[in-house]
Amino acid sequence: MEYGKAYADDIARLCELRIAYLKEDFGVLEETDEKQIRGLLPGYFQEHLNRDLFVYTAEEDGRIIACAFLLLVVKPMSPSFLNGKTGMLLNVYTEPAYRRKGIGRTVLQALIKDAEEMEFCSLELKATEDGYPLYRKLGFAETADRYRNMKLKLR
Repeated sequence: MEYGKAYADDIARLCELRIAYLKEDFGVLEETDEKQIRGLLPGYFQEHLNRDLFVYTAEEDGRIIACAFLLLVVKPMSPSFLNGKTGMLLNVYTEPAYRRKGIGRTVLQALIKDAEEMEFCSLELKATEDGYPLYRKLGFAETADRYRNMKLKLR
């Protein structure tokens, strides 16, 4: 097993892993949504990969079988993030045949190490029930916040 970062020549496989993740997360993707996502993803990765999106991977026999996305979010400074650099973890995904073998943990440990070296103040994520125990073991804690999570869907 080889661990590392994804680069431009990995974009096609990253698109497939993103779709697999979304199908597992949402249960099913509407055909029109999937078509639009597939059309937009390559350009997104081309523009953001290794600029403000870092993708950590596990490869076996030259094929990416696990990944985790680290999105750099720079916010105005506050006591919670003194230099403004925070990270959002997305798309933590391991192909089903490779789960429960420590691969996801190793990918995440590399991501966390790099985030520390890049001087991120914090990392955030939304945990699924399946991922929750792993994140806790890696040091993530639930946040108690006086603010309520809210969202306005525009599209």
